Formats: sequence, structure tokens, C-alpha cells
Amino acid sequence: MFVFLSSMATAQEEETRKPVEIRKSSEASIAKGDITFDDLQFEITKDASFEKGMLSKDVKRLDGLKVKLRGYILPSTLFKETDIEQFVLVRDNQECCFGPGAALFDCVIIEMLPGRTTDFVTRPVTVTGKFKIETEKYKYPGGKGPGGASHFAIFKIAGESVK
Repeated sequence: MFVFLSSMATAQEEETRKPVEIRKSSEASIAKGDITFDDLQFEITKDASFEKGMLSKDVKRLDGLKVKLRGYILPSTLFKETDIEQFVLVRDNQECCFGPGAALFDCVIIEMLPGRTTDFVTRPVTVTGKFKIETEKYKYPGGKGPGGASHFAIFKIAGESVK
């Protein structure tokens, strides 16, 4: 089971942050399987209940593709530092992108293929594997989470490698 984090940012920090520029992958990059967390974005407010109809066609087309996604291993979801079989990959290393208050599209559950593992590192990693949209597996118990959220994740990669 995963540990959920609350947002550490103060209201003042939230107000002074500049909007992040969205950088979606080019068609050529997507054709090669190179995606970014920006490619996973869809219209949903933080802590909202998720419905399948919220997913854009651009996100849906990634389902089943072999992809490469760069991000950070979220350390609070780990129970060991080596031979890790499952972890959460997040957009940045500020540990802000998982659990209550986080955008649903800012985390991807990584389940390594049988016999494959990775070790924890603090630097960014690139995960390669089959991308899957899982709309039922990662729901909060009873479908009711903090702030009204229904899911803690909806994206998964069956990890072939982590580099």
C-alpha cells in the first residue's frame, strides 16, 4: 500500500509561483514512445472525482503503447532501497505529485515486469515499458478519498527497465 502525502506548499508560495510551460511531445516523439508528464494531462481539478470521460483522445491513444517516461522515484512509497518491484514515478522531486492535493496526471504507478527490479536513486530516471490506463485498480477504498478524490492514480507502466 502507498503512503499519501499532503501538500507542503503554503498559500503564499502557491500565489508567487509562475505557471509552468506545458511541453507536450511532438508526433514524432510519441511515435517513438517518448512521452512526458505533460502528455498525460487532461481536464480535472485537484481532488475531484475521476470519470473516464475526462480523458482526452490524446491521452487515450497512449494506452497500450510501449513508452519511455522520465521522472523521479517517490521515496515515501518505497519499503526498501534495492530490488524494487513497484514504485510511483512523479513529475518532479519535490514530492508534491502524489496523494491528496496532487494532480491525478502527475504520477504513474510503475509495476516492474516479473524478474525485473530497480534501485532507488534521487536523480531523474527514465522508465521504459507498456503504458496502461487503469481506471479501476487505483481507487481509494470505497471510491472516497481526501477532498472528494476517487482515485490516487490512473496510469501504470509495466516496467521493462529503469535507467
